[in-house]
Amino acid sequence: MDYRFLGASGLKITEITYGNWLTHGSQIENDTAIACVNAALDAGITTFDTADVYANGAAETVLGQALKSQRRESLEVFTKVYWPVGPKGANDTGLSRKHIMEGINGSLRRLGMDYVDLYQAHRFDHETPLEETIQAFADVVRAGKALYIGVSEWNAQQLREGQALAQSAGFSLVSNQPQYSALWRVIEAEVVPAASELGMSQVVWSPMAQGVLSGKYLPGRPAPAGSRATDEHGGQRNIAGFMDPTVLERVQLLRPIAAELGLKLSQLAIAWVLQNPNVATALVGASRPEQVAENVKASGVAIPPELMKAIDEALGDVVERDPAKTVSPEKRPA
Repeated sequence: MDYRFLGASGLKITEITYGNWLTHGSQIENDTAIACVNAALDAGITTFDTADVYANGAAETVLGQALKSQRRESLEVFTKVYWPVGPKGANDTGLSRKHIMEGINGSLRRLGMDYVDLYQAHRFDHETPLEETIQAFADVVRAGKALYIGVSEWNAQQLREGQALAQSAGFSLVSNQPQYSALWRVIEAEVVPAASELGMSQVVWSPMAQGVLSGKYLPGRPAPAGSRATDEHGGQRNIAGFMDPTVLERVQLLRPIAAELGLKLSQLAIAWVLQNPNVATALVGASRPEQVAENVKASGVAIPPELMKAIDEALGDVVERDPAKTVSPEKRPA
């Protein structure tokens, strides 16, 4: 497993991160979730990503249980704050000072840890002064409850404004966590150049486009039983935008490219995002331990320029590139 630096910081993380969105605490049983975490550790993954909103805190609890026997100093643990949690009261959401301070305490309690390595703003909060948000994060760092601060799905202007305030407050934003895949490239035009300029890396989620780039969804055929496309608890909604028949047809054109590299389609998808030098790590989840063992084979893969071009040609105009699609809710979700 290869390591990369997170932004301009001195923190090294594994270039594949185990993430537990849509799995721990909701889709799979706790024993299976813990087995997946153990498989990640066995594969050399030391970086783990979660969020307070995942299964309303249950995902953090399961991850903490799975990691409690490990040496804490040998792990890099990420979590996030913004979306509604708990009883979802008026202040149980957003990036106010109140919610950030209560959010970090709740996350640490559920994880069973004294600190997280990276604490992330899960979206931009248009209803809280950015100065208030950044000062609260600065205080979280000074209290030793988080070592580094990052954001998620912030656009280029928000990154610039946030980094300027952060540095005035005595710390730096080190990362942004956006959706990014060969099918969803909205960060390339504006966010990646801004982040590179500001000393921030991308911690990318959904490198397999919700599983579509694994090639398991075939045009004209029903989705496999038990797959994300059949999950009525959220997976079905999240994958819907990629389930267009033309998209599914184009994905199948990637098979000979993957074969030329000795990879499965899922491994090709993960390796593809890692070719971007601004990407520090790709978030990959699993519902079975064997999936973890397969995914880590994408680490260290170099895709030659001619095959990167072939991927572009195969996918053609089904790729989404509009930078305006990096958005956060105008109002805090209830």
